[in-house]
Amino acid sequence: MNAGMYDLKGRPIGLYVEDGRKGHRLNRREGDGNFHLLPNGVFWQDAAGFHVATTDSFAATAPTGIRYATQSGPMLVINGALHPRIAPDGPSRKIRNGVGVTTAGLPVFVISDDKVSFGKLARLFRDRLDCPNALFLDGFVSSLWDAASGRFDQDVPLGPMIVVSERVSGPDTR
Repeated sequence: MNAGMYDLKGRPIGLYVEDGRKGHRLNRREGDGNFHLLPNGVFWQDAAGFHVATTDSFAATAPTGIRYATQSGPMLVINGALHPRIAPDGPSRKIRNGVGVTTAGLPVFVISDDKVSFGKLARLFRDRLDCPNALFLDGFVSSLWDAASGRFDQDVPLGPMIVVSERVSGPDTR
């Protein structure tokens, strides 16, 4: 699944960490577009687990030992409340994707099959998926490859990606 905003060359415009290596720094600049609909946020994994928080909260706590991270925006759900600038069911409808972390600490990735509003996606995370914090990842170019279901969205080139796979171990694993 695509995982955050990127520039014309496919590079992340916000924090990006892969295998503990920082590929791009935290972006706290103001600007236009969804990324800058503040508060935006960060999804990351460290030794304690998975997290979603606003960019300001992330910067204030300065987590260490980050394995993976992506910054995007806007936040959809912030401490159980919908983003203050997201209408309950606004007029903008797009295929959208996002990530939240449940109260049990499990990451939940969502991509819509049909065009939805920010508000509908936010309420799904909060009301149905038990995610007190959730982050919008992308809209117009939201894409997913899911071999099990046969879904392979390939409309446009993408930037940051999140890949979830089954870990295989054993003597023949390389």
